[in-house]
Parts: sequence; C-alpha cells; structure tokens
Amino acid sequence: MTRRLQIGLKEISDSSDCFIIAEIGHNHQGDLELCKKMFKAAKECGVDAVKLQKRHNKNLYTKHFLKTPYNSENAFGKTYGLHREALEFGLKEYQELKEYANRLNLIFFATAFDFESADFLDELDMPCFKIASGDLVNLPLLKHIARKNKPMIISTGGATMKEIRHAYEAVWEINKKFAFLHCTASYPNQFDELDLNVINTYKIKFPENIIGWSSHDNGIAMALAAYVLGARIIEKHFTLNHAMKGSDHACSLEPIGMRKMVRDLHRARIALGDGRKKVYESEKNSLLKMRKKIVASRNLKKGHIIKEGDLAFKSPGDGLMPYHVDYFYGKKLKINLKEDDNLKFKYV
Repeated sequence: MTRRLQIGLKEISDSSDCFIIAEIGHNHQGDLELCKKMFKAAKECGVDAVKLQKRHNKNLYTKHFLKTPYNSENAFGKTYGLHREALEFGLKEYQELKEYANRLNLIFFATAFDFESADFLDELDMPCFKIASGDLVNLPLLKHIARKNKPMIISTGGATMKEIRHAYEAVWEINKKFAFLHCTASYPNQFDELDLNVINTYKIKFPENIIGWSSHDNGIAMALAAYVLGARIIEKHFTLNHAMKGSDHACSLEPIGMRKMVRDLHRARIALGDGRKKVYESEKNSLLKMRKKIVASRNLKKGHIIKEGDLAFKSPGDGLMPYHVDYFYGKKLKINLKEDDNLKFKYV
C-alpha cells in the first residue's frame, strides 16, 4: 500500500522528502510584522510550511475561564480571555499573511480549535487543516472539518490507541485525506517520554495514512530519528529568540536550529537510498588500499605443490581476492614465484 497525501503542490509519501512545518503558533505575540519576519526566517531555513493557531475565544472557553486572572510571566492580558485575544489575528491579518506566504512560496495554514475557526479558515481557502492533540477526542469537530474535504493533519498527544481508532473511524467515513502525527503533549518533552517507536505502530495500524511526528523536544536529533522510523511530516515549534515572551519559545527552534534540522532531514532521504546494495566508483581507490590479494609468502620453485603457509594475503588489493585461496592448495606451480608475487590461476 502506497501512502500519499497532497498538500498544496507538495506530495508526501513514504519515498518523499519530509514535509517540514514551522509551528509559529502564537510566538508572533499578536504582532503582524513580527509574524511576517518569522515567515521569512522560516522560508530561509527551508521549511515547506508555516502554521498558526486559530481560536474563536468567546465560543471556545467558558465565561468564567475567560475572566480568570492570568498572572503568568507570559501573560499578554490581566485575564486569560484578554491574554488570548491579544494573541489572536483576525480576517485582515490572515488575509495579509496568506498573501505574504504566497509571495514567499510557503504553504500557510492553521490549527482550528473550534467550529467557527474551522469555517473562518475554510473561507480563506487554506490548503489543509491541523487538529490539535486536545481535539482528537472532539469527534463533532473532526467530522465538521472532514466534511470540508481538505487534507487534515491530526496530532495524537495524550490519547489512547482506542481514542485514536475512534478518531480514525470518524474521519475515514467522510474524508480519507488525513495524516496522524505521533506526539507527546508536554512542553518541552522529556526524552524518555518521546516513544518514537509509536511511529512504527501507527504505520502498521494505519497503512493507508501518512504518519508524522509533532516534536516538542529540545534539539534537532530526534526529528532525524523520527524520519528514519517513517515519519514523513515533522512539525517543530519555531521562534526568532528563545528569550521572547511566551510559553512556547522554550521548546521552539531558533533559525539556526531549524536550518540544521531541515538540512539533516533532506540529507536523510538521500542517505537512506533504495535498499539495494551497490558498489560506487568513489569506493574503488579506498578498497585498492584496504583490500588484500593472494601472494607468495616466500620464494617458491616451479613444480612445488602449494600448501597452507605458502601463500599470504597482502595489500594493495590489485590481484586475486583471498576467497580464491582454496583453489590453489594442492596444485602444482608451473613457474617460479618470488615472495610477494601475485598468484594467478594460470600459474598452476
């Protein structure tokens, strides 16, 4: 079974490069110009897509929760509602960001946290929808988004396999164009909680779906491990500076890290090859020096019956390889040989 998912002009498959998403989330701090700078920096790093988060706060949270005092050092408002509104972009900003992403040749989309946000993004003709881990169990929202017939990328952090199977069945009946991202819903992840082998589990259980990984760990090495295990979508939080205000910056990559991660993921596809063992022209000089040939271990006279000890194996490897040695034992020499002379079949 060949897994394929088309997002914009990008086709994702088991044999493709990794589809790399710079998750900006709300690291833009509600600042449109800062967000554009992040788009540009992400593009320069080589990512395929940038992603934001869209919430309709008044319908997403209870009134009581919105009025709750928010005393965090990362707060952008005195209450949680004011904090969330300060970070939220509206139609004008999204239209401008969409146009800017198009100019950069970047795929731009967002996570829809509620029905209103899903409709908002659909009206903007976003190329796909992201579903956050918390909404994997929100089957009404999953079905609502699935009916829009766009590709979906669904994170699975904090979910049981039973819950993931329920989500799969709910979406599959309506829209088969979706991917599951393995994820651990903590920020940042501890390495002993990454469970990257779950990627293999998903590949077995969902053989028709692209599998990926949403990374919340610090560093870039585990993204490479995830790709080798079969993840073909990698989502990584992105920031311009770890010291910026906001809760996600600590587990985000700065441009230098993102650039290296993108580089390594592209190299990985090439390095994995096609599974066929080959001998390359570039190996031949090294092998000439390292491999050995069959030579006379001492001076041997014509008519001598060759026995063990008469032959040695020495470099360079410009003669008969050692695996031919058994052919010579018990044979009579037709010529005289000096120490280190090459053995040839015609000499016996």
